[in-house]
Amino acid sequence: MSEKLPNSSDLAAWKKSAAKSIPGGDVAAINWVTPEGITVKPLYTKQDVDGLPYADTLPGFEPFVRGPQATMYAVRPWTIRQYAGFSTAEESNAFYKRTLAGGGQGISVAFDLATHRGYDSDHPRVRGDVGKAGVAIDSVEDMKILFDGIPLDRVSVSMTMNGAVLPVLAGYIIAAEEQGVAREKLSGTIQNDILKEFMVRNTYIYPPTPSMRIVADIIEYTAKNMPKFNSISISGYHMQEAGATQALELAFTLADGQEYVKTALAKGLDVDDFAGRLSFFFGIGMNFYLEVAKLRAARLLWRRIMKGFNAKKPKSMMLRTHCQTSGWSLTEQDPYNNVVRTAIEALAAVFGGTQSLHTNSLDEAIALPSDFSSRIARNTQLIIQEETHICNVIDPWAGSYMMEKLTQDMVDQAWAIVEEVEAMGGMTKAVESGWAKLKIEQCSAEKQARIDSGKDVIVGVNKYRNEKEEPVEIREIDNTAVRESQIARLKQIRASRDSAAVQGALDALTECARSGEGNLLDHTVNAIRLRATVGEVSDALEKVWGRFRATSQVLSGVYGAAFEQDDEWLELKREVDTFAAAEGRRPRMMVAKLGQDGHDRGSKVVATALADLGFDIDIGPLFQTPEEAARQAIENDCHAIGASTLAAGHKTLVPALIQALKDQGGEDIIVFVGGVVPPQDYEFLNRAGVAGIFGPGTSIPACAKQVMRAIRTASHATV
Repeated sequence: MSEKLPNSSDLAAWKKSAAKSIPGGDVAAINWVTPEGITVKPLYTKQDVDGLPYADTLPGFEPFVRGPQATMYAVRPWTIRQYAGFSTAEESNAFYKRTLAGGGQGISVAFDLATHRGYDSDHPRVRGDVGKAGVAIDSVEDMKILFDGIPLDRVSVSMTMNGAVLPVLAGYIIAAEEQGVAREKLSGTIQNDILKEFMVRNTYIYPPTPSMRIVADIIEYTAKNMPKFNSISISGYHMQEAGATQALELAFTLADGQEYVKTALAKGLDVDDFAGRLSFFFGIGMNFYLEVAKLRAARLLWRRIMKGFNAKKPKSMMLRTHCQTSGWSLTEQDPYNNVVRTAIEALAAVFGGTQSLHTNSLDEAIALPSDFSSRIARNTQLIIQEETHICNVIDPWAGSYMMEKLTQDMVDQAWAIVEEVEAMGGMTKAVESGWAKLKIEQCSAEKQARIDSGKDVIVGVNKYRNEKEEPVEIREIDNTAVRESQIARLKQIRASRDSAAVQGALDALTECARSGEGNLLDHTVNAIRLRATVGEVSDALEKVWGRFRATSQVLSGVYGAAFEQDDEWLELKREVDTFAAAEGRRPRMMVAKLGQDGHDRGSKVVATALADLGFDIDIGPLFQTPEEAARQAIENDCHAIGASTLAAGHKTLVPALIQALKDQGGEDIIVFVGGVVPPQDYEFLNRAGVAGIFGPGTSIPACAKQVMRAIRTASHATV
């Protein structure tokens, strides 16, 4: 005789039982409502999935919710990639070889900011950026060193490059050619996702419309000549890093992809000739369940979008993705906690069905990753693959009442945003209007407010904090030495090449940009083969299109809304008002990004919060030199400058800013630094004249209190 067990019809009995342990007796009180408005319940039953059309499907078949391949990791696990690039091509090459020997299965190249922005290393605007946050590449000679001894016909290469995508991809093609590997045999991915640069990462060069032509020409060239190479990696990663919720990241990423397909079709390409070589790139944060649901929902929605373009081949409708664990979730405080965070995020990517994965290192909230921390990050993936037997089961979350319902919730939330973007005329219009960027910045301000108010817990930062932080050994880059070595190689290349032939190739590229006829990548390959440099190729296009200049806006009321009843916040507002009454004006602070670092999440959130407190805020344009920032602060009669740094250029750029203030008569302006600064560098910056340093995890009210105190003290001293 079978035993009768409770089923979903007994849900009322469960609620009655559960209510006994809940204050107030309301089961709904323990629901969690995510930032995007999705309600996550403590209990799911069969009733939650009744009627869901995709809850009973198979991997490898439409709509691909359970994975793009039929056997997934049971036959072939995801590819282990480590995103890296350090100073010179020689050092990066040595790191890649060590990584491959230690179990890595592909190369993922991080370029320095000078390269991203299309400048050669000898350009005066990039003196603090060369080799700092990635490898410096000026020509094909650097690219040949980068891949020396690495068989490019067998090792896939992913390159995170968007602004200077033409010369970088061309350099890779020629480096392989001179290694004896035909372009038809090359496998890997070029990011080539310019729309997200205008929203969050800001390593663009040209305006949106001509930038979209570059994207289309690369898709066209690779479709014809590089059948194994992915022509674009449509990236949501940087959106989440900039503050987007999972649903917003998913929606904007798919909307970007939709726009790129339209652009390629406008070139006259058949959708099934290129769609199978499009790939995606998502960030994976600490919201575990939603990250798994996001990847499952992404595949379903991309299939829906490609059906709308009349794609016929299954490969054209499969969303294949690389994932990277979050860099923003890493903390400077108690950094060994980051090993745990990365492992949890890696599991979410795996359970979601990623095709390749990069795991961040424990020290990346402090500096560039060391070999020690990089090995732990890589081994995190190896342990999941080799020790857990997780790979033996395809989509283990399938059939989960909770996961199937969350997947559908993510589908509904994201699709509503995609339709909103389409109603605006597509993602290019949404980007050009500034609407998309503001949506992400609003999410970012709300998230920071939840952390600073303690509503969202970060272990070791706003709860369970150590009384004393032990220093972590970090990787240090000698920026001056790297720049000097790059300049020496540039001089050698320019002296030994056929200058007339190079100029002819560059002129042909300029004409291609001006006329709209021909393929930009084809012309760039010709120029790079003749030893044109990254900066020269960028200049050839800039003659026609110019450089894009973004405008900055400050949100109001978003951050402060979380502190309306907070006594410390209200006291700070009274201090600001008292100062304004006594001095005849409000405290004025300029928030500056120096060098070529375009990551502006932190600076925008700080600007928003201080404005909500009553400060007058000036936001400097991106990519300022120290001299330009000093001039703006003096002209606007600022009390202080807050220099935001994420790209390791602080030891060069901040002292230069302080010197520029002195040279221009603004030595009374107080300088603060925020962002990724190793604690080992604090003393150096303090000696240089910095009044305060706010590392990752510092609450904004605490920053504001210190800034206000310094401004008040300085103002009294000058009265």
